[in-house]
Amino acid sequence: MKNKLFIYTLAVLLTGATWSATAAEKGDKKILYWVAPMDPSYRRDGPGKSPMGMDLVPVYEDEQDSGSDVTISPAVVQNLGVRTAPVIRGELSRQINTVGYIDFDESRVAHVHMRVSGWLERLSVHSVGEEVKKGQRLFNLYSPDLVNAQREFLRALGSGNQGLITASRERLGALGVSRSEIARLEKTRKLRQTIAIYAPQDGVVSSLPVREGMYVAPAKQVMTLADLSSVWLIAEIFERQAEAVRVGDRAEVSLPYLPGESWQGRVEFIYPSLDPKTRTLRARLRFDNPGERLKPNMYARVKIHASPRENTLSIPLEALIRTGDKDRVIVEVGEGRYKACDVVAGIESGDRIEILDGLDEGDKVVVSGQFLLDSEASLKASFTRMEAPETPAEETPKTVTGAGKIIAIDPANHQIRLEHDPIPALDWPGMTMNFDLAEGVDAASFKPGERVHFDLGAKADGYPITALRHEKGEEPTP
Repeated sequence: MKNKLFIYTLAVLLTGATWSATAAEKGDKKILYWVAPMDPSYRRDGPGKSPMGMDLVPVYEDEQDSGSDVTISPAVVQNLGVRTAPVIRGELSRQINTVGYIDFDESRVAHVHMRVSGWLERLSVHSVGEEVKKGQRLFNLYSPDLVNAQREFLRALGSGNQGLITASRERLGALGVSRSEIARLEKTRKLRQTIAIYAPQDGVVSSLPVREGMYVAPAKQVMTLADLSSVWLIAEIFERQAEAVRVGDRAEVSLPYLPGESWQGRVEFIYPSLDPKTRTLRARLRFDNPGERLKPNMYARVKIHASPRENTLSIPLEALIRTGDKDRVIVEVGEGRYKACDVVAGIESGDRIEILDGLDEGDKVVVSGQFLLDSEASLKASFTRMEAPETPAEETPKTVTGAGKIIAIDPANHQIRLEHDPIPALDWPGMTMNFDLAEGVDAASFKPGERVHFDLGAKADGYPITALRHEKGEEPTP
């Protein structure tokens, strides 16, 4: 309760909701009733003081609403900096602002494996990140299998059998021996104990799990080469925006690493599933990378320009108030009055958001100061819901009758204890309870154990007995 009073006090102070500040603006409008500034449930027919000693403020007939409207003076609107923007209908470009990261172009990544078991010698690459050129020697390999294959090739050359020569040459190639090494062996007829292994493409060494002299088998990855002349950019798309992205959509990319520069590209591929950890959809873009300025794992800001949506209602994104179970905005209804409206929001596009339901074209929504107005409207609606419904003046409560047996009579406290039968009008089951005797009801002629009929009257603190009769039908006691 203290928190509610504090919030309401703050709202009153900020909105200037006082009789003296608004009397001139209201003119001759009819006053419905007067309320306490800090407790709208405290109502009176005329001016006066609240229980806390504050002047009551009037409520005019044009201010009677659902209980969630807020009225503030133009001067306070100016002081609070309350700004509004219209709801517009038109084309929504569906611009998606997101983030991404640079990655290797997997179509330009080569893994180096051996096709025979052996030992590495004269390793020319020593660390990850080194650049290599296509055809550059990476290391030499000693393998008994390669030595035997060379001997077979030399024997085939000596026999002059062309079919055997071709088969031996193809076997050397299948075991990973380069064409230049086979040509050298055929020319010199000299066997070598180690065979040189060359880089299959340009690139940088992105993985090097081996060292000089290690034994490697065909299943062992020796190194990985990545060509950075072209890179991928992986953009993370929020799940709620995934429907808007299409292959071929134009995109603009910028990096904190290179301020003031941007890259233009298009969505090349959309992955078929969402990341289970981040709940995002990945979209892939490709960029040429001369000079290798774009480096893997760099952070990037991405703007994807999706196909526009026609005939769409939209508002500034800053006007939307998001809560746990619903979205709402504060709408200006005229003459300094504002109210909270629930809305159904659609896709986001830059600094605007689509509105599917809850607003009409031309409505004015608050884009600055809306959180204060929303708090005030919510508090006012809460007080309205807590108020008890008024009973129309022409309606009078009906008399409730019942029957039961007297258990005891207490003349000193003007009470009687009854074991009464069920009373359907009040939805009471049969029970034993004490009743107050209303003024003028005398129980002197009644005795414990006697059955009686009685009438109940409504009262804030209970149901007093207003009439008491003997069960045989005697007149009520005076």
